[in-house]
Amino acid sequence: MHRYKFILYRPLQFLPVLFGISVITFILVRLIPGDPARVLLGTRATPTAIAKIRAQYGLDEPLWLQYFYFLENLGRGEMGKSILYKIDVLKLIVTRIEPTLALVVVSVLLAVLIAVPMAALAARNQGGVPDHAVRVVSTLGIGFPPFWLALMLIILFSVKLGVFPVSGYGNSLGDKLWHLALPGLTVALSLSTVLTRSLRAAMVQGLKSDVATAARARGMPESIVFWRHVVPNSLVPTINLLAVNIGWLIGGTVVIESVFALPGMGQLLVRAIFSRDYMVVQGVAMVFACATVLVNFLADIVTVAADPRVKL
Repeated sequence: MHRYKFILYRPLQFLPVLFGISVITFILVRLIPGDPARVLLGTRATPTAIAKIRAQYGLDEPLWLQYFYFLENLGRGEMGKSILYKIDVLKLIVTRIEPTLALVVVSVLLAVLIAVPMAALAARNQGGVPDHAVRVVSTLGIGFPPFWLALMLIILFSVKLGVFPVSGYGNSLGDKLWHLALPGLTVALSLSTVLTRSLRAAMVQGLKSDVATAARARGMPESIVFWRHVVPNSLVPTINLLAVNIGWLIGGTVVIESVFALPGMGQLLVRAIFSRDYMVVQGVAMVFACATVLVNFLADIVTVAADPRVKL
């Protein structure tokens, strides 16, 4: 019964978080230097034209009133109208969700495929050469900036070898996955370093647990003990770590989409910032915030379902 209450009341705890994010986003966007109307009209714009654009989008109103209109739009399921694209922000964001969502999913899958074998290799050879090698690689990998790693992968696999495309998204499903290979691998390599360290520590602890000891006492082979008992139990804390890092993952996609010219929300956000398109920046930031909150909520549910020992 307590678990059902947890699922029902947990989303309510996120409402103050979303409210705080909306306030911070609104303030930070207004601190971006430059006038959106002047950027839109160009350097030869007349004061009359600038005043007309500012009045049209409510930019001449007091800040507190602009924020009230922003919240009012959110309450109606709207996010205002883009200054640059001249369409509703929500409709604009919907057209850009697929590339970003696909990149996140591909990145997470690749990161798990990289992290699990590396962590298993290190844990089963604790203190040995493979363990030290994995730990060194994981530590060094954390220090590589994603944009630098993206450029190195482009030079190697696109320019030198000509295996993967440099930019774009493609049309068919296979073509899209082919275009997402390098961006997904870039994000996955950065994310897998964090996951590997967490998984290794959890697996080492799992090898010493009472469950593993009891399985060995029953004559179960070490490989079966490891993959049947140690690995599943080690994935629970990793799920939480992945949820905590979802904000970093989304931030990484913003940079990677710009490098690989993916037509996703990250590229939309960057262009909106340079164009001072307040509505788009606020809308994308709120979508990213809601996605982060949703992922953390789902991670809590998975953790509670997978491990009854977790205290609510």
